[in-house]
Amino acid sequence: MTRRSALMIDPVSADETRADYSDTFTLVDAAAPALSVGELSTQRGDGVFESIGVVDGHPQEVVPHLERLAHSARLCDLPAPNQAQWHQAVEAAAAQCGAGEAVIKLILSRGVEHGPTPTAWATTAPAADFRSAREGGVRVVTLDRGYDLGAAERAPWLLLGAKTLSYAVNMAAIREAHRRGADDAIFLSSDGFVLEAPTASLILRFGDRFVTPEPNGGILHGTTQLSVYEHLAAQGFEVGYDRIPASDLPRADAAWLVSSVRLAAPITAVDDAALPVDAELTADLNRYLLSPRD
Repeated sequence: MTRRSALMIDPVSADETRADYSDTFTLVDAAAPALSVGELSTQRGDGVFESIGVVDGHPQEVVPHLERLAHSARLCDLPAPNQAQWHQAVEAAAAQCGAGEAVIKLILSRGVEHGPTPTAWATTAPAADFRSAREGGVRVVTLDRGYDLGAAERAPWLLLGAKTLSYAVNMAAIREAHRRGADDAIFLSSDGFVLEAPTASLILRFGDRFVTPEPNGGILHGTTQLSVYEHLAAQGFEVGYDRIPASDLPRADAAWLVSSVRLAAPITAVDDAALPVDAELTADLNRYLLSPRD
């Protein structure tokens, strides 16, 4: 059984010349005080993070997560995370996980205000029980994100393509979905295109073709979505990226929200309009996503 734990990471140079970074990690009590009151991750949400699913002690899709962490850091003008060091940190954190499903969260913040170095840590915790969402599906509503599809390119300081700690808007969207009697939300651009969910990627099926919104316009390139695409392509399905008008959502033959910890949750309704559910394919996707993947 996984217990909550925390691993403080002393960031080192991006020059990956060392073979062993274990002396840069400190295992601490997850319930004990560890951050300064001047820490900018808590004061301003000034940092980036990744959540890595762990199955029976095996961290899933580590390299894609670390690559996305580096991408987010670059967008936020944070020092480049040393990939070898962070990979070893993930392995050390996974060693704290037992049987079953868990989650490792990686955090890189700007550190203490006016401080010399960033702050970095990893936490482990048991994963929530998502069997209901995986088997019974989720109802979603569409919400206007307030930006058109070109906003991320036109205004990169909005950090729309970074996975930052500033998740207040994402959580507000989920609360609004609950107020509307749904489980989750799908963001739409202000010019009427499908984006993503607050904490998941969207995959739609039209016949034997699977499509997800293009990873631009402030959309995170989902690590789980990439894994699902590899699995589907291996079975001979066509997979692709496109600009998807909101009007295409109710026409889909099936749809899923996919993420690293919840995995594949079939969408049963969009704005109260029922969608078909492919229970057999959903079960196949989740079996695959629960299998060890590097």
